[in-house]
Amino acid sequence: MIKKAKTFDFISETERLVIRPLKNEDYQNWLNEFKNRFPSQHRHDKGKIDMSECTEEWFHNLVKKHQTLALSDTAHIFGIFRKNDDIHLGMVDFSTLARDNFQWGRIGYMIHNQFWRKGYGKEAVKEALNIAFKDLNFHRIEAHINVDNAPSINLAESVGMEFECVRKGFIYEYEEWTDHMVYYINSK
Repeated sequence: MIKKAKTFDFISETERLVIRPLKNEDYQNWLNEFKNRFPSQHRHDKGKIDMSECTEEWFHNLVKKHQTLALSDTAHIFGIFRKNDDIHLGMVDFSTLARDNFQWGRIGYMIHNQFWRKGYGKEAVKEALNIAFKDLNFHRIEAHINVDNAPSINLAESVGMEFECVRKGFIYEYEEWTDHMVYYINSK
């Protein structure tokens, strides 16, 4: 029997970061950093995003949705915050692909582009993988990465994920079925 972590009240810390679910009181901090994003740096960076429909009520519903997804073990979604000033740096999430004899999940990550090249992504993803194995009880985590997304590939490799294969026509995005590279890491 695999125990499920109650991630809606979970917190993990590294030297510089706090990784935890979003809370209602995070709204202004969360919104500010989305608004402070730089223009897009490459094809897979959304850059500045229209946040006009992201009202405080909308955000509170998002927090509830994240809690529901965590309770059902469908997805576990965490904010990444800088420890010294609680600034929202980005997000990391796990989707459960299969449990039972697999204990298999997928990781997604995003650091606001105004905080790139400071090591936050590597530090956050490394700690998130610890959370995945120790607290969420996954055995295998995969990252599905666009074949031309060099920054994401470099990040996956920097935390010890290994290239496994290219899945052809794997995800429908950019108005077409796109190939994705699969990187994986297993618990030790």
